[in-house]
Amino acid sequence: MAQPRGRLSDGIQRASAPTADDLIAASPIAMLVVDPADLVVQANASAEMLLNLSAQNIIGRKLADLLSMPDGYRGGEVAFAAYDAEIALRRGATLRADVFVTPFSEHGGWKAISMHAGAAAHRVGSRAQGGGARAAVRIAAMLAHEIKNPLAGIRGAAQLLGRSVDQAAQRMTQLIQDEVDRVAGLIDRMEGFTDTRLLERRAENIHAIIDHARAVAVSGYGDRLTIREIYDPSLPEVLVHRDTMVQIILNLLKNAAETADPGERRNVTITTAFRHGVSVAVDNGTRKLSLPIEVCIIDDGPGAPPEIVDQLFDPFVSSKPKGQGLGLALVDKLTRDMGGIVQYAREGVPENTVFRLLLPRADGAR
Repeated sequence: MAQPRGRLSDGIQRASAPTADDLIAASPIAMLVVDPADLVVQANASAEMLLNLSAQNIIGRKLADLLSMPDGYRGGEVAFAAYDAEIALRRGATLRADVFVTPFSEHGGWKAISMHAGAAAHRVGSRAQGGGARAAVRIAAMLAHEIKNPLAGIRGAAQLLGRSVDQAAQRMTQLIQDEVDRVAGLIDRMEGFTDTRLLERRAENIHAIIDHARAVAVSGYGDRLTIREIYDPSLPEVLVHRDTMVQIILNLLKNAAETADPGERRNVTITTAFRHGVSVAVDNGTRKLSLPIEVCIIDDGPGAPPEIVDQLFDPFVSSKPKGQGLGLALVDKLTRDMGGIVQYAREGVPENTVFRLLLPRADGAR
């Protein structure tokens, strides 16, 4: 007698077969599904990474509004392939990839576009190596000793001030002392930046870290920022070094504040999300590290000038009159120290500046 569909012979429920949507979502190759009107109706996580755009900024848009297809592509319902082709993204960057267009023969006008990026693929902030960032931190290490002396003075002054103010003000002086201690700890590590030992990462609640960094930012330059949070409350714990993560978020918030003109406030949104299937190649490409925890720092500033976007995470690259071009290089280096990556993009209508942190999930987190 035939067994009922969906059950094994011993009565155990069989897992349902994956759907086409599941297969596209899980594919390590960037894939877009395009309808007869040339609108993108589906984009997997790999496509988000390749285009440096979130799915909500891809789906519903014309293919031509997202990228310029390789020479020789004529659209329609004809299969197409191009190897090591140059693709121009509408936000200004370019990448090289193998591109395959596969029409759905039983669904007129529908097609799947697959893009497999080679080593030359370009994504702002997705470099396999952070050479420029390493140069920046070597310079920072040379300054570390000189920075420690005024830090000690600041902490001592905060302690003395705390003895002569009311309880509300004491909370602020304690915050100063805590932050001086944290910065001093980071400087201790800067002095050994040539050390290749990994940071001691632990399972952390990313929202608690963000809230602490936000409180510090508000006390320091809150007059230039209006901050709101959009959190995914179901997010699992992230595997990071807590103080380093605080420093990264502070640097990005400070970066947003510095784009505000005198008397102006910059609107900043901090979002968290879980991105299934997002990963980065490690060990010379022999394996992939999952980076499903996404933290975005989004501001309504003008963004980086197009001429420096490609070098945004390199040292001494800055569009600010008094900028030294070390902040974002340090963000890039510290993020990589924790096994994550940071990306820059201009997204939305009107466009906003987005710094996207992709981080590893803590082992055993649910």
